[in-house]
Amino acid sequence: MAFSPSPSFNSSRTKLVLNLLSVYTLWGSTYLFIHFMTERMPPLYMAGCRLLTAGLILYPYARLTGHARPTRKEWLSAGMIGILLLSVANGGLTIALQYIPTGIAALLGGMLPLFIMVLNWMTFSKVKPTKMAAAGLLIGLVGIFLLVRPGGFKATSAESWVGISIIMITNLAWATGTLLSGRVSLPSQIVSSAVQMLVGGGLLLLVSLVVEPVTLVSISYAPTKAIGALIYLVIFGSIIGFSSFAWLARNAPPQLLSTYAYVNPVVAMLLGWAFAGESLTGQSLIAGLIILSGVVLITLGRKR
Repeated sequence: MAFSPSPSFNSSRTKLVLNLLSVYTLWGSTYLFIHFMTERMPPLYMAGCRLLTAGLILYPYARLTGHARPTRKEWLSAGMIGILLLSVANGGLTIALQYIPTGIAALLGGMLPLFIMVLNWMTFSKVKPTKMAAAGLLIGLVGIFLLVRPGGFKATSAESWVGISIIMITNLAWATGTLLSGRVSLPSQIVSSAVQMLVGGGLLLLVSLVVEPVTLVSISYAPTKAIGALIYLVIFGSIIGFSSFAWLARNAPPQLLSTYAYVNPVVAMLLGWAFAGESLTGQSLIAGLIILSGVVLITLGRKR
């Protein structure tokens, strides 16, 4: 007798596909919209406004839907993670995009699994990588070498190294925050993310007021394109994109979830080429394929 999937099975499968597509496309598009948001506005200021606004929407929603108020300890833990993931990593990304194309930033950001693997091996759990993961590490490094050497992408210049170096720092901060998340006391997922946005975005805004030529009301002078990109990032990048990622984190296999790390760069490169006039050389495309191959091997080679 043929197997007939139950309605609940089909519903879960549909949710899985829709949420994967959401994370693939929405998070892949954030690089382009951060570029649009900061073309004529200070990067840290706009990043702070984006995250703080998303947190101010998400936190009341979480409380109104029955999620418990975080304790002082949970506030501190979530705030620390927010500083690493959002103030340092996300804030750094907005600065890096002033120096390198969005597609290149996404490719280098796609090396996050490499940073998590090495950091976990060297400091946290001392878990030695498998042979497949180690091979992925070496292949990924070769790809990075090809990408950043002269001719790797059209905008190669002395300034490019500023953006490349910042992306490396953001990867390290995101990897540290990710690994710490499982070792500290955090509230429910949606409350934790809201607190991270409030703390991380608030800190970015404070730093911006000190180091950038802005005031609290500078947003009123932002061009329409920047405001539109800001709204898109708040709704689709932070709230909807996060909700999809949170659902996948609870319902999808970790190896399937981690595929966003090598789908997002492809989406970002295509959008940057189509809408931001970014030109990629043949060498950069080959380097991108090599980097993504390395990330795939690292992902598949992780110890369960």
